[in-house]
Amino acid sequence: MIQQQTLFQRLRPHLGWLVLLVAVAASLWPIRADLARYLNHVGFEPHAPDWALAVALPIKVQVHIVAALAALVIGTIILLQPKGSRFHKTLGWAWVLAMAVAAVSSLFITGINGDTWSFIHLLSGWTIISLPMAIYAIRNKKVQAHQRAMTGMFVGGLIVAGLLTFIPGRFFYAFFFG
Repeated sequence: MIQQQTLFQRLRPHLGWLVLLVAVAASLWPIRADLARYLNHVGFEPHAPDWALAVALPIKVQVHIVAALAALVIGTIILLQPKGSRFHKTLGWAWVLAMAVAAVSSLFITGINGDTWSFIHLLSGWTIISLPMAIYAIRNKKVQAHQRAMTGMFVGGLIVAGLLTFIPGRFFYAFFFG
């Protein structure tokens, strides 16, 4: 029988990230006026998403974005749910599929370095290798290894790579701010 956890118990392992986020926000607060001037200087103007840009993307990029966004949503739900349930396992397989599609499809996307791969593709390679290893770990009852691998892929392969898509000159920067 699976024990029900309170919201605090489910969020407790992630409190370190919340503290880090609050610390970064607090450290930027005193220089907010300077940041605003800089963002204005570089032409940073948030706006409604420009869907024409998304429709004009090659299909391989659209597939990659849909898979990555699906993995982000599914992964967030998994992190907030009790572990080991049938729901967790079902969502886990959906997450593995979404991450695999996102990682493999990224190998067909170039552009930062001309027509060659960039350092971001290292995260894709890491994900392609780590997914089967994490599945192997849980099938062999190595729960901590499974948890570390999956959390690492969620943070590194999804969150970090996703944040890098907001660099000026990349799609999501133009989609929301350009």
